[in-house]
Amino acid sequence: MITPVQPRPLRIVLAPDSLKGSLPAAEAALAMSRGVAGAARRLGHPAPDVVLAPLADGGEGTLDALLAAWGAASRSVACHDAAGRPRTARYGLSARPAGSGRPTRGVLEAAEANGLPFVADLPLDALSATSYGVGEIAARLLDDGAEEILLCVGGSATTDGGVGLLSALGARFLDRDGNLLPPGGGSLAALARIDLAGLHPRAAATRWRIAVDVDNPLCGPRGAAAVFGPQKGATSGDVAVLDHGLAHLARVLAEATGVDVVDLPGMGAAGGLAAVLVAFFAAEIVPGSALVADAVGLAAALADADLVLTGEGSFDSQSLGGKVVQAVVENAPATCAVVAIAGRVQLGAAQVQDAGLAAAFSLATGPLQLEDLIRDAGILMEETAAHVYGVFAAARTGPGVRP
Repeated sequence: MITPVQPRPLRIVLAPDSLKGSLPAAEAALAMSRGVAGAARRLGHPAPDVVLAPLADGGEGTLDALLAAWGAASRSVACHDAAGRPRTARYGLSARPAGSGRPTRGVLEAAEANGLPFVADLPLDALSATSYGVGEIAARLLDDGAEEILLCVGGSATTDGGVGLLSALGARFLDRDGNLLPPGGGSLAALARIDLAGLHPRAAATRWRIAVDVDNPLCGPRGAAAVFGPQKGATSGDVAVLDHGLAHLARVLAEATGVDVVDLPGMGAAGGLAAVLVAFFAAEIVPGSALVADAVGLAAALADADLVLTGEGSFDSQSLGGKVVQAVVENAPATCAVVAIAGRVQLGAAQVQDAGLAAAFSLATGPLQLEDLIRDAGILMEETAAHVYGVFAAARTGPGVRP
């Protein structure tokens, strides 16, 4: 008698971004898992092999996504905000599996220190706002043994070219009389020399990877000051001062290192925060979603997946330009169906399928107010994932057939 071979359980990877304002990525993945498991149980299917892989695009939520992937708890460090006031920031450090050969990786979100929300109670001062606090977090990561630092930028209140950050790591930025420059991008035009004698001993030997979600250059009409300065309180006069200062900083860096950072794509992110890191440490500028996908091992997780559910708050044309959904599509094998679930879907079926996805579903089950959609996002995500599982399982097994 021949014993029939039982089909293996479906392997489903749940890799959403956060739904801003409603569901962090980890909670979105958990809601998806509840929906998938519930649907399989009701249909009498073997429990699917579910892998949770919450993602982020390098901005808000990246720290939490990486901590979840690493199975690590957040740590705290005392630092300073963009106005120089004390605050406590979170950061993360991965474990180094024995014999893995992988480096100990650290992650920090720059906005934990120099974020705009932390200085919202003050009149914004674009000229003196400093990234010093970001450097304080980085210094703690170096002290903790990080061999690779993933720096996620975005939401910053600063435009100082990373001078504050490197100062916190022990560098001294001096004018022609040998005096330390005052904090902020407003003093960069007076920079004459950079003294690295007191630099943190591990700073240069560490691999730096910087997650950005814009491609703006450091200076000029699309530069850090012109495009992002006004939202940080810069007047038109301030923009001119900051842009001139960043251009001068770039010249000094080029003379000191031979690296010209002026026209590098992404250098304008977070007020030019990466400029000094690229010049002195050969830091890598990476699209945020690609950095996170690599850090969590997304390609390996998807290698033998049958289905991957991804998603975000709004699925539109920007989703296909370096965001999480695109990273999922690029890492998924041809045999794996990719389905997006979002609060709002603004692409037609042809656009979705041309982008490499099988389908995209909205959380909204009917006319809903935004506040209702936000409040019930977890329940709606669970229900939508259950629907997707039912359709996918039926397509795999045929109508009326139970695996």
